[in-house]
Amino acid sequence: MPHLIAALTILRAHLARPDDESDRGSVTIEHVLWAVAVIAIVAIVVAAITSYVTSQAGKIT
Repeated sequence: MPHLIAALTILRAHLARPDDESDRGSVTIEHVLWAVAVIAIVAIVVAAITSYVTSQAGKIT
């Protein structure tokens, strides 16, 4: 039983967020969200250009 209490205490200490570093990961999350947004916009533009080129290529005969 003491081993279980010690393990849970150590786990709690690892999971607790210190007060002085509460915003440590916020910049990284913001960068990830911006990267996902840019990738989505680029994918939409590429799909639109591909569709346009395909439709124009079909008119060449």
